[in-house]
Amino acid sequence: MTPKLFAPFDLAGTPLSNRVVMAPMTRARNPGCVANALTAEYYAQRSSAGLIISEGTPVSPEGQGYIDVPGMWSSEQVAGWKRVTDAVHADQGRIFAQLWHVGRMSHSSLQPGGAAPVSASSRPVASSSKSFAFIYREDGSRGTAEPSQARPLETEEVQRVVSDFVEAAQRAREAGFDGIEIHAANGYLFEQFLNPVTNDRTDAYGGSLQNRARLILDTVDAIASRIGSSRVGIRLAPNNRQFDMPEYAENEASYLYLAKELGTRDLAYVHLNNNFSHGESALDEAFLRTFKRAYGGVVILAGGMTRESSLRLVEEGVIDLAAFGQPFIANPDLVERLESDLPLALPDRATYYGGGAEGYTDYARAT
Repeated sequence: MTPKLFAPFDLAGTPLSNRVVMAPMTRARNPGCVANALTAEYYAQRSSAGLIISEGTPVSPEGQGYIDVPGMWSSEQVAGWKRVTDAVHADQGRIFAQLWHVGRMSHSSLQPGGAAPVSASSRPVASSSKSFAFIYREDGSRGTAEPSQARPLETEEVQRVVSDFVEAAQRAREAGFDGIEIHAANGYLFEQFLNPVTNDRTDAYGGSLQNRARLILDTVDAIASRIGSSRVGIRLAPNNRQFDMPEYAENEASYLYLAKELGTRDLAYVHLNNNFSHGESALDEAFLRTFKRAYGGVVILAGGMTRESSLRLVEEGVIDLAAFGQPFIANPDLVERLESDLPLALPDRATYYGGGAEGYTDYARAT
């Protein structure tokens, strides 16, 4: 009998050939912020995944935190992404676009007019946190830089950000994506609003948990109204410490509140990212089971997944789909290797960001 991990799955009306998901990964290989032929080749090579979630694609120039990442705010970008979705669909794959706004995790050189990045508050990113933006330096070289000091979004500006996500979701559908994923994890804008330490607002988006979660839920509702809830997923990262996200006592309770709220909205899925800290898992199995019960819908889990853990967690119903990130870089045929229990190739970390085909489309399939 075929293990559930490798069996077909109905994702809110989108048929998947298996339950293995390619997780979103920034690759920074698109000068001009437009997906190109090499991007299309990269994703098509990995189209045997049941679902591909694209690299984070900023919804506006303001949402950028990394150079050479394909965006979703122009007709040229839609045309570029159409090359990608056509290539994936030609190989019978399915692909969602991850929509992204980095908030304070940006640099003024990436912002329109050299402006300050925006966030929930003006709380700076600690220089000791090893957080970074990826920029072109003044000498033309590429590299990391500490994020610039952010300013808080004015109350009347928040709905503009929601609108940017809605318009990007519409463009993603025009580009042929099967759906979209809202990136509300990993220390970016939505998490900056949710976390009470990074959010010191006194308006309708600050203070209580309900207020701090308002931006997330408003954005979900607005996008679902435009493209349909079955085409909408969201990524969350409970207990996240990445990019100077401070710890707070009600963290898990906050995400269980979101689980219950999102569970009433008939979404395609919730995608949980297990951000390891100092080699330790941020999400234990007890929390995963509690979250799954509270949400009641399809749950994807990413972060440190192995063949053994993904097979077991899917079989036991703790999660519904298993997402793999870095293993997909060096193993375009990862699904086949997992199913046949073949050794996995190791990716070259030096080629993760930027460059051309090397470390991107030149990894061999298993023989």
